[in-house]
Amino acid sequence: MIIVNAENLILGRMATFVAKQALLGNEVRIINSEKAVISGVKARTIADVHNAKNRGTPAKGPFITTMPDRYVRRVIRGMLPYKIAKGAEAYKRVLCYIGIPEEFKDQKTVDLDYANFSKLPTSKYTTVGEVLKNI
Repeated sequence: MIIVNAENLILGRMATFVAKQALLGNEVRIINSEKAVISGVKARTIADVHNAKNRGTPAKGPFITTMPDRYVRRVIRGMLPYKIAKGAEAYKRVLCYIGIPEEFKDQKTVDLDYANFSKLPTSKYTTVGEVLKNI
């Protein structure tokens, strides 16, 4: 089982790593999913997520959640071929958590240096928790 601490990690880069590991057959757990970083101007990011949430109809979707753990899992789903059996099985192997659950407190997490937000060329970013709180 692979445990990823999403704190200060860029959401897209972390999601690609998680999607690849899930397709390879590994169980992946993401902790602190509300602290993952989305790059870009905060107002623009909030507006984009707000527009995606309000697009369509309540009966047919798209269904965008306001819970950070489910939002991160939805982003990962976008990187998987979830409509075919291989992708659906991989999606079941990915679980996200808000904060750090008791069962993962003492376990070692995977270090993704290339996905750290300090690699961003600008200082314009916001966390998933802040974005979803403002919707």
